Amino acid sequence: MYDAQKIGTDMMNARSHLDWTQRVVAQGLSALKARCSTGGKLSADQLDLHQQATYDLALSAAEMGCAEAYLASTAGASPLTETMASTFAAQMIQSTLNRLSSAPQELGLDRRAITPSEDLHSFLEQALSAAHLGEIGAALSQSNPQDNRGLPEAQQLMADTFSQFADTVVAPLAESIHREDQIIPDAILEGLKALGCFGLSVPEQYGGLLPDDREDTLGMIVVTEELSRVSLGGAGSLITRPEILSRALIEGGTEHQKAHWLPGIAAGDTLCAVAITEPDYGSDVASTRLKATMTEDGWLLDGAKTWSTFAGKANVLLTLARTNPDLSLGHKGLSLFLVEKPSTDEESFTVEQSGGGKLTGQSISTVGYRGMHSYQLFFDQFLVPHSHVIGESQGLGRGFYFTMRGFTGGRIQTAARACGLMQGAFEHAVRYSRDRKVFGKAIGDYQLSQVKIAKMAMAIAGGQQFTYQVGRLMDEGRGQMEASLVKLITCKSAEWVTREAMQLHGGMGYAEETAVSRYWLDARVLSIFEGTEETLALKVVGRALIEQAA
Repeated sequence: MYDAQKIGTDMMNARSHLDWTQRVVAQGLSALKARCSTGGKLSADQLDLHQQATYDLALSAAEMGCAEAYLASTAGASPLTETMASTFAAQMIQSTLNRLSSAPQELGLDRRAITPSEDLHSFLEQALSAAHLGEIGAALSQSNPQDNRGLPEAQQLMADTFSQFADTVVAPLAESIHREDQIIPDAILEGLKALGCFGLSVPEQYGGLLPDDREDTLGMIVVTEELSRVSLGGAGSLITRPEILSRALIEGGTEHQKAHWLPGIAAGDTLCAVAITEPDYGSDVASTRLKATMTEDGWLLDGAKTWSTFAGKANVLLTLARTNPDLSLGHKGLSLFLVEKPSTDEESFTVEQSGGGKLTGQSISTVGYRGMHSYQLFFDQFLVPHSHVIGESQGLGRGFYFTMRGFTGGRIQTAARACGLMQGAFEHAVRYSRDRKVFGKAIGDYQLSQVKIAKMAMAIAGGQQFTYQVGRLMDEGRGQMEASLVKLITCKSAEWVTREAMQLHGGMGYAEETAVSRYWLDARVLSIFEGTEETLALKVVGRALIEQAA
């Protein structure tokens, strides 16, 4: 398995065959572009007639990007890591070809053009054989490639610091948070405040940890990953909302607003929630209906929001509302508000203003992702001062853009959450498979278990490296579409990996006392929030890839 010449050949073949498969995907995108364009411009109506093709190509592009990132990360890596990277590339190539060959005419592809060559067929046959995958799984019981993720020294130090906090502070509380549907305990909040966690996206000049002259998306990724490894709802999502609000403020806020709000956010004294989603429109943010009516004293908000996570505990809600009643303006009629409210641990709350305005909230019972509580919100003539419109008068009508700036960070963080969740489930599964004996030997010594473990580990490592790669792009001011692309693939992987971790536990995996049942329930939300899988594939990733096609 560790023959250096063979590994080198496998890596070279993996890159070559991946290039060929990427060209096939590019051909499909080009064909779809031609089919859906009118007068040189993409037609939204035509794209909607080819949603399945768009989805298939978007997911295929995500798989190709994931495999490419994994291969690119292996310089100086161990033989096991290189073997896993080339094998994962084979797995993604096979997955993509299976998807595209099911109905090539829908993609404008000739079936002969996507038929593997003899060399590719041989590569896939060897790489995906049960014997080969079983060898990788057996080796993983002695070594964990995730121990060396190729992070720069500063980010590795951050990962180590938050890993220790996660294990010593969060892990002992994680099960009770989930089973009893508790709000996140102060022990976790205060500990993360002390570590500066809430200031990761706030520039140093405003009291945060983010350098004033550059981004550190990668640092935020590894922190999110380590916290999610032990509890998604109890810690892994805590820094997303302050990050979304901070980026919206940095993008569009006045200097006075930045100086007023950002230090409190960085210190963790101002806890944040986001009120964007509405009951009837979900991921269709541009169709927001929450009405904002201007008065002499400010803006009166009327309407409903839903899935506002952490809204009870939060001191401020980042709220998107329609300041121009002309619905034909779409996203151009939206503005962002900072709605202040008292913090509460209760599952329902009411805020009444002296002038008669009211804000009520009721938590939504969920099967997983417990700890932060998501709320239905109802605004009834709730007054927000003019000073609390992001950008004030200059920010009117620009709320959608400020929101999207924040959401890009939220999507790469969701990819990090998926990676952390997978890693946590994987660690539990490997430990259990070593200890649990059936029919005379440990579960992990059987070939089928070893194949499962190998595939799980490759999905995790590929997702990690793709997430890190996109994080670096974002630090360079790029990678906006790629953030959605990596969210798409890692969140799908998380559902499968946590399912397999649960399966390896057998009956105990279905018991609440076993952590993997919590991981599985939590993983299900990842493809839904921060942009549903379908919305990202069709309206963000798919459209962007088709527009870029030759």
